[in-house]
Amino acid sequence: MIILGLILLVVGFLTGISILWTLGIILLVVGVILALLGATGRAVGGRRHWY
Repeated sequence: MIILGLILLVVGFLTGISILWTLGIILLVVGVILALLGATGRAVGGRRHWY
């Protein structure tokens, strides 16, 4: 999710499409939050590991 967010940020910046820029920021933030929660050992959405 973090990688997809970064890709959308770059594509949105290069093409000037603001919706891609916004979606990229949202996906990046959500991906970082999920990664941090997973690293602390907390169960996210009832699952302890995301595969």
